[in-house]
Amino acid sequence: MQTELLSIWRESRKTVLLITHQIDEAVFLSDRVIVFSARPGSVREEGPDRYCRRPRNLELKRTAEFVALVDRIWEADRSRSPG
Repeated sequence: MQTELLSIWRESRKTVLLITHQIDEAVFLSDRVIVFSARPGSVREEGPDRYCRRPRNLELKRTAEFVALVDRIWEADRSRSPG
C-alpha cells in the first residue's frame, strides 16, 4: 500500500497530509515528519527527511539512515509520554 501511495503521488504531485501512528510509515512516505506533544498538542520536533530522495523503494527501509531516523523520532515521542 505504501508503494502504491508513492506511485499515486508521483503521478499527481499533490500535497498530502498523512496522520499516522506508524513511525516507519511516516518516514517512508513523507518529506517532513512532525512529532506532536501530549495535551495540549504542540509541535515537539520537526524535520525534513532529506536523505529520503525520490523515487523511493522498500529497500530504503533497510538502510542505517532510515533506521536511525525512525529511532530518533521514536525517542522524541517516547520522551513526551509521562512515566
